[in-house]
Amino acid sequence: MLSLRTSLIALCIAMAGAFPAIGKGETTPGSGYKGIWYTLGFSFEYGDKYSGGLGTYPANQRPMAVYASEVDTTFFTYGGTPRADLRQLQIMVGAYDHKNKTVTRPKVVHMDRHVDDPHDNAALQIDSKGYLWIFKSGRGDRRPGYIYRSDAPYSIAGFTQQGKQAFAYPQPWWIENRGFLLLFTKYTAGRELYWKTSPDGVTWSEDQKLAGFGGHYQVSGEHKGKIATFFNYHPGGDVDKRTNLYYAQSTDHGQTWTTADGKILTLPLASVKNEALVRDLVAMKRTMYTCDLNFDKNGNPALLYVRSALGKPGPAGDPREWVITHWTGKEWVDRIITKSTHNYDMGSLYIDGPTWRIIAPTLEGPDKWGTGGEMALWISQDDGTTWKMEHQITKGSTSNHSYARRPQNAANPFFAYWADGDTKKLGRSHLYFTDSTGQEVWQLPYEMSTETASPIREQE
Repeated sequence: MLSLRTSLIALCIAMAGAFPAIGKGETTPGSGYKGIWYTLGFSFEYGDKYSGGLGTYPANQRPMAVYASEVDTTFFTYGGTPRADLRQLQIMVGAYDHKNKTVTRPKVVHMDRHVDDPHDNAALQIDSKGYLWIFKSGRGDRRPGYIYRSDAPYSIAGFTQQGKQAFAYPQPWWIENRGFLLLFTKYTAGRELYWKTSPDGVTWSEDQKLAGFGGHYQVSGEHKGKIATFFNYHPGGDVDKRTNLYYAQSTDHGQTWTTADGKILTLPLASVKNEALVRDLVAMKRTMYTCDLNFDKNGNPALLYVRSALGKPGPAGDPREWVITHWTGKEWVDRIITKSTHNYDMGSLYIDGPTWRIIAPTLEGPDKWGTGGEMALWISQDDGTTWKMEHQITKGSTSNHSYARRPQNAANPFFAYWADGDTKKLGRSHLYFTDSTGQEVWQLPYEMSTETASPIREQE
């Protein structure tokens, strides 16, 4: 099975490389906010490894949205498709105008005609001059990553390709007076972690390896110039056995990397037991699925993730626990928030002083054992120590909601956004957003013929 899948992936990559992409000054309007539907195709007794509306997938492309106070607008990217019955990935960008409470008609920044895989979804960042940057993920040299810049500041009207490189799971962070630091993955010996820097998004340093022992998925964040990343490792290269929890940070734009308490790391990290190890989940016999990284009021990191007993879906993987591992400034502490029903349930962590929030599909949806569920808001008023479910955001849904994403500098009402989709069959995938109370939900217009439109308020 694995060899057949590997062959099919190689064929798809080769085919993708043979078709041109739009984006070289050819940005085209979309007909509305249509999310991509996808299945990995690994079927088990309790359904797919993951499937459904994956327009805001995966957790490892970040940020996917940025709020710009200069123009009171949230700019966001997602994986779209031309129509519901067609699995063809389009890298889309949209904008929500907070003053007028409208969205612009989305634009297609990039499209490969034979790629239907939201692993290629993009990250979005804004530089100090207001230009939007789209980092479209790739899967190797034959299906590379692409970098686009908006043709005008704070505008999605047009984008121009700035280059293409071998990177997957891009995580670009803009540091004032320094430029970009891009964290990413290369398939060098499994999924290995790298970073590079650029003062302008065009000229880049050489790729530098952060970690490479078996394979890794990472989630990163930026706080006042500090870049932080959490990551796991894949024993024998097996992503279904992803485990352990590691942490590294840099306060000097990647020149040195340290532990949370300031110990300098010798890079690249090349062994399972190293100074960056935070939690030995191998000893606990647990797998780990990264969700979000944020910083407390003192700038200390906290990671939200799902911890489970097994890689495949269904009750054998229970208990699946939503966990926060937080550096207090003196030690790492774990907090268990609630339980989940699927490894790829994914949500986001918000921190505002002592008030911490989680917006995530923690409740059962129409497909209990499928990706996602019903969205809920969890709140802690004591720096993440104790939690309660404050509000059920979606109710009575006809399909599961999944991958609730946190915009950088998130502002109401576009506080979190996500997609829905039937986990069993190809169909429509809508996009939604909610405010910080979780009491109001809006659906982005699936069809648009005008340049702006008002989102549709969902009724409870």
